[in-house]
Amino acid sequence: MRKYLLFFVITIIILGSCQKNAGKYPADINKEQQAQLQGTAQINEFIRQQINIKERFTWNMASDITLWSAIIQSDDHIVSVGYKPFDEKEVENHLTKINIKEARWLAARQKVLQLIYEQEKKSRPNLTLESLEVWKENVLPVMDVTIDNFATIQLLRKSNLIRYVEPMGYDPLKFENKTAIGSSGCGGYTGDNSLQEGYDYTTVEPNAKVSWNYSYHGIQNAWTKSTGAGITIMIIDTGVSPDQDNLGSGFNQGYSSGRTIKKVHTLPGAPNANDNCGHGTAMSGEATAPRGIDGNSCGVAYNCNFVICKAVEDVYIDESKEVKGVSDAFTMAADNPNVKIISTSTGRITGSSQIADAIKYAYGKDKLIFCAGGTSYSWTAFFAGVIFPAWLPEVNAVTGIKDKDKFDACTDCHKGSQIDFVIVMEKAGTAVHPITLSTDNSNQPTTVGGSSVATATAAGIAALVWSKYPAYTRDEVLNKLITTASAYPDKTKVFGWGKLNADAATN
Repeated sequence: MRKYLLFFVITIIILGSCQKNAGKYPADINKEQQAQLQGTAQINEFIRQQINIKERFTWNMASDITLWSAIIQSDDHIVSVGYKPFDEKEVENHLTKINIKEARWLAARQKVLQLIYEQEKKSRPNLTLESLEVWKENVLPVMDVTIDNFATIQLLRKSNLIRYVEPMGYDPLKFENKTAIGSSGCGGYTGDNSLQEGYDYTTVEPNAKVSWNYSYHGIQNAWTKSTGAGITIMIIDTGVSPDQDNLGSGFNQGYSSGRTIKKVHTLPGAPNANDNCGHGTAMSGEATAPRGIDGNSCGVAYNCNFVICKAVEDVYIDESKEVKGVSDAFTMAADNPNVKIISTSTGRITGSSQIADAIKYAYGKDKLIFCAGGTSYSWTAFFAGVIFPAWLPEVNAVTGIKDKDKFDACTDCHKGSQIDFVIVMEKAGTAVHPITLSTDNSNQPTTVGGSSVATATAAGIAALVWSKYPAYTRDEVLNKLITTASAYPDKTKVFGWGKLNADAATN
C-alpha cells in the first residue's frame, strides 16, 4: 500500500501570460484595475523562475502588481501583514522577546490597521475597523486582514511600519490541479491485511510489530538504553483518528506506561482534533505508538509524551486558515514548556512569513524542529528542491531514501542542499514502506511512505537521545544526531549528514 505525502512541485501550464483566473474579484473592481491583473499562469511562471534560480520563493521577490494579483485570486483576499514600530530592527531575530501588548507595538499595529481601513473603505463603504481582521493574533507581530485594493498594497509596502505583506492562500498547485490537491496525502490508511512477518515487520515483546526499517537506524538497540520517557513530542498535522485506541485509551499499555497524550486543534473552524484525512494518525503512530500487547505497530519513542495538533485539513498548506492553523500550532508548542520536539510533515511551495515567524519564535524557545523535505505525486512535474518550511535554517529537513548501500532518494522524495538527515523508508526492489498505526479500530497496521514518515521517525529518534541525556540543551541533542549520522564529518550535497543512528546517538 503506498501513500505519499504531497510535497509538491509546480506543474506550470502556460495558457497565456495574460490569462485571467476564475478567482473571485472584488465586486467593485474597475476595468483599469482588471487590466493590470496577472493571471495565475503568469504568477506561477514567475514563481517557477524564482525557484529555479534561488531554490525557494518568498513574496518579497514579487512586484506590487504580482503580489496584488495573487491576493485578489486567493481565498477571500486574506493577507498576512507583518508589522513593527518604525525604529525596530531585525524583528525576526528576537521574536521571543517581543510583547505585542506593549504600548509601542500596540501603536504600530493601530497605525497599520488605520492605514488599511482608510484605503479599503473607499471601495468598501460598509467596512468597519473591527471587521477588518479575519483572525486575532495574540503572540506574533502580524495581522490577518482582507485587502481588495491595489493602492492599499502599494501604501503598505512603502511603509516603515511593515515587515511583509503576503497572500495567505495563494500557492501554485492550488490553481494547477485542484482535484488532486483537494485531499492531498489523505485516505487509504486502514489496516493492511497483506503485511508479512519477517518482511514488513518483526514481533517483539510484549506483542508489538516493529517496522522493517528500524534496523537501518539502530532503533531496537537504542531501546536498551532509552525509550523516550520524559520527553514530549508535538506533531503538527491533520489530527488523530478517534477510532485508533493506541492513540487514545490504549496509549499506555505493555511496555509503554506513565506517559501523557494531549489532543489539540488550531485550525480555524475545526471543532476538535479528529483526523478526517489519516495522515496525522499515521505520523503520530510512527513517532509515538505504544509498545503494546495488542499486536499493533510500535512507534520509535514508545514511552514519550505526546501532543497532536490538528492545524491543517490535508498535507498541502494551500488555504489561509491552514496558514493560521500552522502558525498558531508552532506558537502553542513554543509556549508549552513540556514540548521539546516539534515535527511537521506538511508544507507548500511558496514561503509564508507568518509561519516562518512562528517557527523562529519556537526556535527561540529552544525547540528542536523537524520538517519534511518534500514528496511529489505522479500528477506533479519534476521539482528537485526542498519545500517550505523545511528550507528554513531553524529547522531540520528530513527526506527518505531506499535501502541501498549508497544514498538513493525514495520514489518521489525530494533532496537538496537544505536536507539535514535521511531515513531509510523504501525497499528498492518492491517499494515497500514502513508500517504505522491505521485510522481504524483494528490492531492491523498500515504502511506509509515519502518524506513524511522519514520526518516522524527522525523526531522519534531525537526523543530517544534527549531522554537518554535529559540535561542536554537542544543544540547538544542536535550535535549528537549530527556527529553519529552516517556521513559525518562530511555533509553531503543533497542528503545532509546522512542516516540517523539511534544506537550510536544514545551511547
